[in-house]
Amino acid sequence: MLDFEFYNPTRIVFGKGTVAQLDRLVPADARVLVLFGGESARRTGTLDEVKSALGGRELREFGGIEPNPTYETLMRAVELIRSEKLDFLLAVGGGSVIDGTKFVAAAVRFDGDPWAILEGHGAGVTDALPFGSVLTLPATGSEMNSGAVITRKATHAKLAFMSPHVFPRFSILDPTKTYTLPPRQVANGVVDAFVHIIEQYLTYPVSAPVQDRFAEGLLQTLVEIGPKALAEAGNYEVRANLMWTATLALNGLIGAGVPQDWATHMIGHELTARHGIDHARTLAIVLPSLLRERREAKRAKLLQYAERVWHITQGTEDERIEAAIARTETFFNGMGIKTRLSDYGLDAAAIDGIVSQLEAHGMVALGEQEEITPQVSRRILEAAL
Repeated sequence: MLDFEFYNPTRIVFGKGTVAQLDRLVPADARVLVLFGGESARRTGTLDEVKSALGGRELREFGGIEPNPTYETLMRAVELIRSEKLDFLLAVGGGSVIDGTKFVAAAVRFDGDPWAILEGHGAGVTDALPFGSVLTLPATGSEMNSGAVITRKATHAKLAFMSPHVFPRFSILDPTKTYTLPPRQVANGVVDAFVHIIEQYLTYPVSAPVQDRFAEGLLQTLVEIGPKALAEAGNYEVRANLMWTATLALNGLIGAGVPQDWATHMIGHELTARHGIDHARTLAIVLPSLLRERREAKRAKLLQYAERVWHITQGTEDERIEAAIARTETFFNGMGIKTRLSDYGLDAAAIDGIVSQLEAHGMVALGEQEEITPQVSRRILEAAL
């Protein structure tokens, strides 16, 4: 096992009716900005429930945070906070709203051009406004980690940052808040969480059976409950387990002491930034081709994945590896998520632009071995056509 430092200060408040706990979680004298995405938070009554729980606290609202939160929109929230002298943020939504809130929290107190937060991947963040979240879409794990991904529309740049200053103080997870989600968002959430686990698990062995077993259990859970989450919108136990699995997929626990990949995400980010494809769907496009491209470097873990997650034990090593990758593709397709660039109207002409963006953003040595060069990324994308 590799050396590691694990720190996660986020309080999780899980269960039905837990939005009411905001009254004890948010300081009584806080001047609160509630950040959310579209009108679904208002239409479903969640926003009114949040406002009721906050009682007499001074309150402002900021809506319109996009599914891929943009720097341009978020900077308007920064200006509002500064002008109104607000001092506590509350994200109500999924990972995009929470990611956006993290950036806003850091940008308000940042000395200099806030875009430098993204260019430096969070290295320059020394302070941030306190914030909490009310999660309505299980997918990204942003409710219990210190990372965020932000897009700048003007340059088609989609960059990530991390900082210990932007852990949520708390996150409320009420599975009933997921009942009204469109099937597309549920499917995206399952696949997003699945690939988060894969990025931390499918690398190379470092004698970390605890993390491996955690990861494999989470993957098996998603395989089991993913289709049920689509078919049974009001099944509390299914939605509760999906919500908690997505949180555990990226709260730092399964990634402690093991090598991590994240090349699928870096390539996928460029697909989203340039072509507007849902984040989870870009991961479903890239991952199978990446695993085939990197099958030798990942051989031992791919064989372990085949046996422990998909129960594939027959055939040669290469046959078992290919069967496991094929089963992964079948799982994604079964969730209604296509796995080819052509499924989204893209052909070989799109690849040059994606590779150029990877180079422009310094993504020239990706993966756990730092061996995925732009040329390798090109082969991965070509194989995904």
